Amino acid sequence: MITDEELNAFRLSGEKVRVTRDAIEANDIRGIVVAWDDTQVMIRRPNRNVVKLDRNYIYRPSREPRVSPLDLA
Repeated sequence: MITDEELNAFRLSGEKVRVTRDAIEANDIRGIVVAWDDTQVMIRRPNRNVVKLDRNYIYRPSREPRVSPLDLA
């Protein structure tokens, strides 16, 4: 699970993140971190929609190569 410090760093920098939810790359969410609580993170996508996602997903800077959840298992 991503820490509050990491989320705050993403929010303050305004850096775009990639949220990897499963093994299918087309299901990844890209956007900027807006807010979070103990269980969810709000991401603003480029089309200005806001999505609530679970904190247990993989959060990485968008510029870094994709990390599959299967690679971490």
